[in-house]
Amino acid sequence: MGQILILGGTGWLGREIATAALEEGHEVTALARGSSGVTPEGVRLIRADRTEPGAYDQVQHAWDEVIELSCAPPLVESALEVLAGHARHWTLISSVSVYARNDQPDADETAQLVEPRDLQDYADAKVHAERISRARLGERLLIIRPGLISGPRDPSDRFGYWPARFQRGGPILVPEAAGRWVQTIDVSDLAGFILLASSTRTGGELNAVGHSISLEEFFTELGSAAPAGTTLVSATDEWLRENDVRHWAGPRSLPLWLPRADVAFARRSNAAFLRAGGTLRPWSHTTVRVLEDERLRGLLRPRRSGLSLDEEAELLRLHRSEPVFGTPGDPIQSQDLSSKQR
Repeated sequence: MGQILILGGTGWLGREIATAALEEGHEVTALARGSSGVTPEGVRLIRADRTEPGAYDQVQHAWDEVIELSCAPPLVESALEVLAGHARHWTLISSVSVYARNDQPDADETAQLVEPRDLQDYADAKVHAERISRARLGERLLIIRPGLISGPRDPSDRFGYWPARFQRGGPILVPEAAGRWVQTIDVSDLAGFILLASSTRTGGELNAVGHSISLEEFFTELGSAAPAGTTLVSATDEWLRENDVRHWAGPRSLPLWLPRADVAFARRSNAAFLRAGGTLRPWSHTTVRVLEDERLRGLLRPRRSGLSLDEEAELLRLHRSEPVFGTPGDPIQSQDLSSKQR
């Protein structure tokens, strides 16, 4: 049993880590404002604004593990200043967004990082957090760089948009899938690895990413459980951009859709993660977990990422109004999934 301090702990990943740590018998403390949610029962929550003087007064003692979830410079810097000397091991949750290039399939942890210029930018702030943490902690530091995280209760709605959308059936607007990939790690697998790496005092940098599958395979898997008559309406990148559909995440987006120049963002190497003991459940298990959660939360609910019902309907109507619909060279083509039903 260890003493674990989570800097955060009320958001999605933080709660997953806390829950897993409690199940392993650790004593868990979370230092957070508590505005992102609640901690699991059994976690000691210390409410504090880490930008305020005295925020760390109640946690200045020995910790087996400190887990930093933030990349905000004032928070990362203040935590290191006060707590670096109290931690046997420190885990910083970074991101694969720190890499300068997204056009090199199977790139590993040695790939070039972005050079921080604007610490309000997510990637720049993550690189800054990595550098100052490494300078202060040395070999006691593990930097974990997740890619897309998926699983129940995901607040971003990026992965969950697609299982939920396929379950509604009908014509589904999708980006051109050929040559595109999806790479995700289940939030429970990530939380479990963080605790494993803590127990083994693993150091260095690790990409915490799943196995890549093609976007075509992803859509086919989802389509196999979709209602009869479900069809895919594939739109070109140019057409989607012209109609103000956004990449990757956020309002009026097609989640997980990446520009052609960045498709290797979803093809990072996870070899070091696997060598360090990381495990990955099958894609189908995560998809089932996510779909169960989506049904509980409501397939028609408003989302932080994706197209709203009205937005998608408008875009589909616009396509149907174009002349010579569905012939080679047109901006969209329709693919019937009914023959793929199981």
